[in-house]
Formats: sequence, structure tokens, C-alpha cells
Amino acid sequence: MSDERILFLTGKLAEKQLRQILAAMDPDFYYKVKEMGVKVAALMTTDMIGRRLKDTEGATRIVIPGRCRGDIEALSQQLGVPVDRGPEEVKDLPQYFGKGAHHYDLSRYQTKIFAEIVDAPNISVEAVVERAYYYQEQGADVIDIGCLPGTPFPQLQECIGTLKQEGFTVSIDSLEDADLLAGGKAGADYMLSLTSKSLWIADEVATTPIIIPRTHGDLSCLDGVIDILQRKNRAFIVDPILDPIHFGFTESIVRNYQFRQRHPEVEMMLGVGNITELTHADTSGMNALLLGICSELNINHILATQVSKHACRAVKEADRARRIMYAAKQHDSLPKHIAPDLLTVHDNAPFPYRRDEIEVIAAEIRDPSYRIQTSSEGLHVFNRDGFHTALDPFDLFPKLGVESDGGHAFYLGVELARAQIAWQLGKRFTQDQQLNWGCAAQGAETEADLHTFKPAGSTLKKQHEHTTKDGD
Repeated sequence: MSDERILFLTGKLAEKQLRQILAAMDPDFYYKVKEMGVKVAALMTTDMIGRRLKDTEGATRIVIPGRCRGDIEALSQQLGVPVDRGPEEVKDLPQYFGKGAHHYDLSRYQTKIFAEIVDAPNISVEAVVERAYYYQEQGADVIDIGCLPGTPFPQLQECIGTLKQEGFTVSIDSLEDADLLAGGKAGADYMLSLTSKSLWIADEVATTPIIIPRTHGDLSCLDGVIDILQRKNRAFIVDPILDPIHFGFTESIVRNYQFRQRHPEVEMMLGVGNITELTHADTSGMNALLLGICSELNINHILATQVSKHACRAVKEADRARRIMYAAKQHDSLPKHIAPDLLTVHDNAPFPYRRDEIEVIAAEIRDPSYRIQTSSEGLHVFNRDGFHTALDPFDLFPKLGVESDGGHAFYLGVELARAQIAWQLGKRFTQDQQLNWGCAAQGAETEADLHTFKPAGSTLKKQHEHTTKDGD
């Protein structure tokens, strides 16, 4: 038995369930549960706890509900005891104290992202810079200036010069010698793609060359180029080329593997855009798999694009994927339970409660406010007056008695629509919170933001105080 003594703070509705879960866990630490004089645990704040908790009862650590808002660092200092936020659902406590208790460092990564501006010749320098800042915010390390075959690019040098003045690391991307030479002279940090035929350009500029096979798929034609550059002590990167599905994809995966076996120390690049752009499927899973390949083969550079509408978060997804894969590799573990950012459509535990467990919670309700929860059996709406279940929110409306209360009806409509979407997809639904789409949604919070709590923004929500579950 550990010497740790943990004090769990909760609300009245969750107290019984919290005690049951802790008892079933049979933890290897001492614990106490304290109800803080509030019905719903999610309504607790750190300021409220600071006012009400006069005795920490010898605790070496205090765990507060996951939805409790406020500054836990200030509360820790006030109480003289470390304070942690627990999981949002009390049902997730076992995972929280098991695998979920390990907090991975997602600030580190190994693979650099080159984000290509594919239409640079057709837009202004100002638009290029604006796009560059956007890609940087999404996680890009290098801004790749793409050239278009047969398309004049008179502002090429100005684009690169301006980006360098703004502090960006820049690459020039073309198969035309003149573009590569001009980009290198303008100060580009990288140039792609050179072959044995255009290798002379590397002698004209200090730019780091990225090399591709002169004959597609022929790794042997890279050996002489590698030897030349190594003898000159030049930094370089090799891209064996990743091909689209049904146009050599599997063979190109093998080719990248074979190249790594032949040259274990040579820096490599993987052009992931040939898969994310040219496959109509959600790109978060593609990026997870592709960055997993990079992790296994020590490929430290990828070329990513955001052209197709379905790939509109590709750079951000690649950023999250590289961090997750790096953390998994450092801990010699599977890329599971590290961060939920790439679980955009489904969740690994969408329904924390069975219907019978929700009915037990509902039996404790003594007020008219509706609670909404989901289980594998559907949507459940309940208050002191009844418990209703359906798969379609329209089937519930006649039972709720809100025909003459427009605000209430609107609120329940929004929440039930979210609940239905979550149930259909297999996502976690939490009343009064937007569905978590991971890094797929514009402005969505990711794992790095999970402990940043924002005040409720809706007047309607404040009026009704329609709180949730577990927890509550």
C-alpha cells in the first residue's frame, strides 16, 4: 500500500457513484471522498473550493472534478497540497489512475513538416506570406514555395526574400533548374528536387538539396549522388518518392524501407501529400499511419499539402501525429492513450455508462432541469418527472413539455442534436459541451489545451444551468 493519501472532492449527485468506483478499483493508496455542498460537481470552481475546504484531512494530493473551472496552481498554493483535475467522467477514474495517469510530453517531435504553397506563382507575395503564417500556426517548420510547370514566376525571389525577412525557413520546390537556382540565390534553405542531372546546382548555392531518383523507382541511381555529396561534406536529404494508391503505393513503401536499410544514416523525406490529397478518406488516420512509418524508418522530413478540401487540416494533423508517434517511440509503447487529437470521428470509449447505470443516476434527480446522456441503446433525457429514451430527438419532443418555452426548446434541440450525432458516430457526448472533433475542426482544442478552461459563453446556458451527468 502506497503512503499517498488522496482527497476526492465531488458534488452530491456524484458522491455515491464515486465511492462505488473507488471501492471497486481497490486502489493501492488511501483515499477519502468529500462532498462540497453543491449538487452538481461540474458547477464547482477552484475559488469555491478555496472558500469551503477548511481541512485537507491529511491529504498528500487532492483530486477535483475534471470540469471544475479555475486556477489549480493557485488553489494548490492556497491549500498547501498538490491539486489535480480528474477525468471529466467519474467512470473514467480507473483509466485515469492506470494508463491515463501518465501525461506524455507532446512538446517534442522529430519529423519536420514542409508545408507547400502549391499555387505560389499565381498569388501575390502578400498572400504567400499570409499563407505561410497560417501553416506555421498549424505546425509547419518549413514553408515550401511550389513552382508550376510552364507558369512564369516573376515574384519568386521576392517571395523567398520576404519570407526570410519574416523569419521563416523556406524551401523552393521545382523540377526546373532555373527555378531552383533562382530560389537558392534568393536565400532558400532547401531546394527540391534535384537529380544526378541537376546536381550541379548544389555547387552554385549553399541551399540544402533534396534528392530524388533520376529514374523513378531506381534506388541505384541515388548511390553516386549520395557519395558525391558525402565526399563534399554537404548536408542533403533523399526522397525515394511515395506514390499514390494503385499507382505504385505499396511498392513505394517497400522502396522507402529498402533505402533506409541501404543508407541507415542518410536523412530522408516522405511526400505524404500523394496519399492525403489523392485519397478521398479522412486524412487524420492517413497522417497517423504515414507518420508512424516515418517514426519507424527515422524519416525526419515530410512534404505536406492542403489543396483538396477534404485535406484542409492535413498540416495540423501531421503535427499532432508526429508528436504522438515521437512520444510513443520514446516510451517504447503503442500509439494508444497518448492524446485524442486524431480521434476525429470516433472515440475509444464513447459510452461510459450503460442504460441501467444512467437510470440509477436519474432516480436521484429532484429538480425539473433536464439531463441528457447517451448509451449504446440511444439518447436518454430525464428529470424528476420522468426518464425517456429514443434514437431520434423528434420522438422525444412531445414528452418534454416545452412547447410554450422557446428558449428551453431551442436549448434541448441543440443538445439532443449533438447527442444524436455522437450516438450515431460513436463519440463521447457531454451535455453543455460541443462535440470533440480532435484536430479536425477549425479552432478546436487539442491535447495541449485540455487543461485550459473557459467560462460558459452562452446566456441561455447560464439561464437554465442544464448540467450533465456523471459527474453531476
